[in-house]
Amino acid sequence: MFNATLFGTSFITLLVIMDPPGTVPIFLALTSGRSKRDRRSLALQASAVSLGVITCFAAFGQQILRYLGINVEALEASGGLLLLLVALQLLTGNADEPSETTDVNVALVPLGTPLLAGPGAIVAVIVFVQQIHRAGDLIAVAAAIVATHIVIWLTMRYSVYVIRVIKDSGVTLVTRIAGLLLAAIAVQMVADAIHSYLIAWHIV
Repeated sequence: MFNATLFGTSFITLLVIMDPPGTVPIFLALTSGRSKRDRRSLALQASAVSLGVITCFAAFGQQILRYLGINVEALEASGGLLLLLVALQLLTGNADEPSETTDVNVALVPLGTPLLAGPGAIVAVIVFVQQIHRAGDLIAVAAAIVATHIVIWLTMRYSVYVIRVIKDSGVTLVTRIAGLLLAAIAVQMVADAIHSYLIAWHIV
């Protein structure tokens, strides 16, 4: 029997962690200079990459981390450092160069992962998978993952219409704001990882 409670909890938690509205300025900044068709394609690709990564970790997450000897804190810190590099490019304007926007598939990195399918979402999915005890639970978690990514895709897909309103100068402003927000997210991820390590070592 379908577990509506587990579905609701999983869906809302993933939606809050992955924050579809918060990806809009970053998506617009990373895809500036692209055609509307390319942006729509990148929105679909980023959602698909995130869905693939989340599904992979839902199925094999614990085994993968255990096999590689990686803990969640290390995953979080590495994701934060990667996002920080992207944020610095956005803040300094390097991401506006044609070579940066046309030759790199931003749908894979940093949009698909670690921005969408980041440590927080991965850990949340692993936790929800541990709550699966019957077929109804499995369907609920799977449906929550798919539903979350549909919302993410729709959010990025229709964010292209924002370009019509803000024009090129607005995109430049959004790029700088997105860089600042992304830098804050990255620093917070690294700080959380360090704090978790300090707790584990009984320092704090």
